[in-house]
Amino acid sequence: MPRKNLPVIFWRQFSVKSGTRSNNPHGAYAKLRPMMKKAAIVISRFAPSPTGYLHLGHLVNVIYVWGITRALGGQIILRLEDHDQGRCRVEYEAAILEDLEWLGFEPDLGAPTAFRAGPTCFRQSDNTTRYEGLLQDLVAQDLVYTCTCSRKAILARIGAPGGELRYDGHCRERGYSPEEAGGIRLRLDDETLTFDDLLLGTQTQHPASQCGDLLVKDRNGNWTYQFAVTADDWEQGVNLVIRGEDLLDSTARQIQLAQYLGRTDAPRFLHHPLIDDASGKKLSKRDFAKSLRDYRREGKRPEDVLGEAAWRVGLLKANTPLSAAEAPGLFLDVTSAFDIPSLNTKVAMTDILDSVRE
Repeated sequence: MPRKNLPVIFWRQFSVKSGTRSNNPHGAYAKLRPMMKKAAIVISRFAPSPTGYLHLGHLVNVIYVWGITRALGGQIILRLEDHDQGRCRVEYEAAILEDLEWLGFEPDLGAPTAFRAGPTCFRQSDNTTRYEGLLQDLVAQDLVYTCTCSRKAILARIGAPGGELRYDGHCRERGYSPEEAGGIRLRLDDETLTFDDLLLGTQTQHPASQCGDLLVKDRNGNWTYQFAVTADDWEQGVNLVIRGEDLLDSTARQIQLAQYLGRTDAPRFLHHPLIDDASGKKLSKRDFAKSLRDYRREGKRPEDVLGEAAWRVGLLKANTPLSAAEAPGLFLDVTSAFDIPSLNTKVAMTDILDSVRE
């Protein structure tokens, strides 16, 4: 559905036609938003899903998030992304909290004690009321519709895709009905977005052709990753998203969604290399990657597993011990820059800080 009389907004890091902005009364983290202005400090997050135990791939993200953010004098949020209630388990959440404490990584917001005490705004399953409020903002703008399509039905219509499954818009004109069973999708404008990844450089993406209209809530009533993470990053004041390259393709659609929700000061993004397994695939819980629990049972120390993770991703030249306190040093040297040998890239920390503050 075309949107009328929409302004064109240009940010330094990307340019895109904006969606209409609504006044959002659901900003539980409004006090953090002033930090995102010119005098802002860096705010990043580590946001695992409790669908399994942490493995070396998670530790790479921990090292990047804590290392870069601490090197920049910023703050770190621990968020547990348990939006998929069919796969998340309380025992995995408990293990994540315990493993982070064992490793020596302490967040500034979302402390393990807060999660253990009960509901917290940093656990996605505790944020249903806030998500519902944001959904109603989209409903008021006539941006969403009910979708009854299953994955099987979509595949039957379009065939097996060579890459990401793109929704074909089958239900796009049916409108939104809260009483009707099905998922909820957001109509994406047909637009190309260009943004600067702080590690990979200029990126151009076209969400409408990559994924089609975005699923906000699935047929089982679960909030989707794309919706929950975008809402949380805005509400929690995150202005630097540090995550693995496997999530690079999600960036433009999250920028687009954030605009529809009302965000105009997008975060900066840095997508780092991943650890691959012997077959060349990224380490994955679903493929039973060796967990941090396994390393601990073998008698490994925190600095042993952190050193191995940093070495395997190219942050260390040898498999030597690395403590949590030493992680920021990987990103600071006499030139205030860090190298990623596998990418032939040198990144200046001052450039990251300046880009976040603009």
